This record gives sequence, C-alpha cells and structure tokens, in this order.
Amino acid sequence: MPINQRQVNIDLKEMPTQWYNILPDLPEPLPPPKDPESGESRLKNLPKILLGECLKQEFSQERWIDIPEELQHIYHQAGRPRSLFRAVNLEKRLDTPARLYYKAEFYSPTGSHKVNTALAQAFYAKKEGYERLTTETGAGQWGTALAYGAALAGLKCTVFWVRAVYSWKKDRRNLMELFGADVYASPSDQTEFGKTLYGKDANHPGSLGIAISEGMEDAIKDPKAIYCLGSVLNHVLMHQTIIGLETKKQFVKFEDYPDMVISCLGGGSNFGGFALPFVHDVLKEGKKIKFIAAQSKASPNLQGEYRYDFADYAEMTPMLKMYTLGHKIDMVPIKGDGLRYHGCSPILSLLRDKGIIDTIAYPEDEKHVFERATQFIRAEGFLPAPESAYSVACAIDEALKCKESGEKKVIAFNVSGHGFLDIPGFREVLNLK
Repeated sequence: MPINQRQVNIDLKEMPTQWYNILPDLPEPLPPPKDPESGESRLKNLPKILLGECLKQEFSQERWIDIPEELQHIYHQAGRPRSLFRAVNLEKRLDTPARLYYKAEFYSPTGSHKVNTALAQAFYAKKEGYERLTTETGAGQWGTALAYGAALAGLKCTVFWVRAVYSWKKDRRNLMELFGADVYASPSDQTEFGKTLYGKDANHPGSLGIAISEGMEDAIKDPKAIYCLGSVLNHVLMHQTIIGLETKKQFVKFEDYPDMVISCLGGGSNFGGFALPFVHDVLKEGKKIKFIAAQSKASPNLQGEYRYDFADYAEMTPMLKMYTLGHKIDMVPIKGDGLRYHGCSPILSLLRDKGIIDTIAYPEDEKHVFERATQFIRAEGFLPAPESAYSVACAIDEALKCKESGEKKVIAFNVSGHGFLDIPGFREVLNLK
C-alpha cells in the first residue's frame, strides 16, 4: 500500500454478516445483573422493558451472532461499510512518526455510529409487533438514530432528551421531529418520575440517568411500546462491533495493524464497537495493543468505583457491576454531553478492572479537546461531533508523544459522529464570532 494512500473500504460482499459477542472470550465470566436487597424484582421486569431478541443476545454465550439478511440490506442503505482513513495531512502537520488512522462513522444518515444498533432494535421491534419505541438521549445522536430507525420500520418514537442539551440543539431536535419522533426535554412533565424533578425545578439540567428512567416508565405503561437503550448493555455493544470488524478488514488492505486503539467513552457503545474486535486479538491471539478511553472530568466513570449500581436515576433497572460515579451524582453539563453518564458498560468495566483498558479524562471546559478538534478539521477537513473530539484529542496527544520519543506507533481512532448540528457548542467553547 503506498505511503500516501488515504482511504480504503471493503466491498458489500465483504461486509460482516455476524456481530462479535465478546462474552465467551472475557478473562472471567461477566458478573450478572442483580436485584437490590429490597423492593420489587427489576430482573423480572426486563421482559416488559427490553426486546425479546435483545434480551436473548444480552446473555448469549455464542461468539458470533448472525445479522439477519434483511437487516444487512438496511445497513447497506445506511451507508455501510464505512471508510477507514489514513490521516496523512494530520501526520505531516504534527510532524510525527506515528501513523494515524480514523474510522468514518460520521458517514451515516444521522451523522453517527448510533444507527448500527438503532436499526437493529427497530428491526426486532417491528418483528415482535410493537408500534412505538421509547428512549433517552444525551448529545442527541442516539435519539436521532432511533427516530431514523423507527421511521424506516414504520414505528412511532418518543425521545426524552437531557434538558441541558435539548435547550441548545434546536436543529437536532428538528431533525428528530422530521423523522417523526416526539421529543421532550428531560426531566419532563410526561412521566410520574419526571414530574418529581420537573415540579421542583423546571430548568433542571437533567442527565442520562434521569432520561433513562423516563423512557422506561413510558414504555412500561404502554403495552404497544418498548424501550430501547443506546449504550451500556451487552447487546448494544455487540451491534456496534460491525465498526471494528470492518476496520480490521480495512487494516489488512492498508497492510498495517494498530498498536493503539482510541475512542471516546460515555456509556461505552462506540468505544466498545470499535475496540472489542481488537480486544479479541489481544485475549485470544496474544496481540499487543494499548486501548485508551477518552473521557471528560465531568463524568470520568472509569475512574470511579467498580461495584454494583443502578443504570438509571429512579432505580428502575437491575443493578449492574460496573465502574460508576453513583447513579444520583450531579454532573456539570458539557458540550460533549454524550459522555456525561455516571456508569460504564459492564463489559468494558471488567476489561478496565483487568488492566486491558486505560483511560484519560480531559478538563470540563473542553478547550483543549476542541482546539485539538480544530487541528483535525484544518488538516483532514471533517468536523467531528463534540464527543468524537475527545477521541481526536487523545489520538493527537499520543501522536505528539511519538514525536518526542521517535516511536513509529500505529494509532487507530474512531470518529463516531459529525458535528454539523453542534457548531453552537464549538462557537461557545472556542469563542468564535
């Protein structure tokens, strides 16, 4: 492959036809979800909340799960497979001996990786006879993706959106509405739980934990509705592994292989989807790769405690063994609000506990992160989402370390979404006119 080769892709016939389920390959069994010591059983409520097929996948010990052929065609429609780029311009600007590669998940109809599981969950919901999907969203990428998936499947969609972000992303809200979704700022007056917080403070900034509680309550009350989650759970990360599986095939075409795999992390969906197929190579083939999760100091959940905790504020979910800051913690709103979640995926938490995943948390003011994103924009020409800017920042920081050390490391990072609907956030942080 020529040194200035900038992009490779794979043919449709080469696109993965199975998702990778890491559960049977983990260093030890994943601690199961459990009920709290008192109160009604949350585990028994799961079939009322989550899709039957997704629950089956959640606990499956099969290493490979078939992607239904009809869903494969929908993935094609949504722009899969997606390119892997060699960041030639950025390497030159940084004057680094490192080789930088980024996955273009921003090439999707909604602008992010979230469609990979949204399309799958909407597909299964239609098969199981549901008429409406409910969910939460932080940055808005997941809510947009599920609204899109629901629209293609002919389903209704209700989104509870963290109020701090809902307030400044009017264009993304309008995009969800164009897909046919009903969108409410969370906490809202649409649910009994939401009212407990909204009644005290109509300007409550909200959180993903609160919005999850509202989405779940809404689904439980309507037998024709089902709740869909955009991150954290095993089946969600599994749906996203199509990212890393494609990337591995693309590295073969580049005749290269990563020494370092980087992505941003809130609940864990894009990091897991990008990294887990490479974690397989470390666990089962003895490869040496450094994995780094880029986070915000507003919610550095991988620096929290590894223990059982609820995934939502109202304690409606089972308790999950994960790295957590506490499900009722107050967190400062940031522009990369998709990273502002108290807990991390149980799978990624276990890998963190075993020393396989490293983490870095950037300051809450986001200035460093957005300045690094600006370097990327001016070199590569793509505008990353605020969350993806953390991935970009970490990759650049590591490339500059290589400049100092002279190491010729291969650095792969995931640009999980575009920032076209997030420019007001960049404007505020960078003081643009």
